[in-house]
Amino acid sequence: MNTADQLRQLEERLLDPAIRRNPALVAPLLADDFIEFGASGRVFDKASILEDLKNEPPRPASRLADFATRELSPNIILATYRATRFNANGEPISQSRRSSIWAHVNGQWQITFHQGTPIPPPQDQSDPPEK
Repeated sequence: MNTADQLRQLEERLLDPAIRRNPALVAPLLADDFIEFGASGRVFDKASILEDLKNEPPRPASRLADFATRELSPNIILATYRATRFNANGEPISQSRRSSIWAHVNGQWQITFHQGTPIPPPQDQSDPPEK
């Protein structure tokens, strides 16, 4: 399996509700100096992410698309993608652009930085723009 496929699988694990709510499964994926700029605008470190995820309400897994990687150095990879959240009926409810920096440390990939940026919903084209 190539590096891009490995990192895509790791990102999908981090989006999986069954894994997200289990600190023992998430902690090894996060570097000790991990930081996240959340789509909410909040800033998280490893400890706050692990605590917040334990209390995250159940919801369907997000799906990712447009996954791409860029090597920043031999052991540092930037991963980017679009995440779509769905409601219980399987209808899309929000999208965000995501970027993660992954470092290969002691034989495993760990995420050191993550940012989520909301994608605004498309505007209704039937309404004229406000001036």
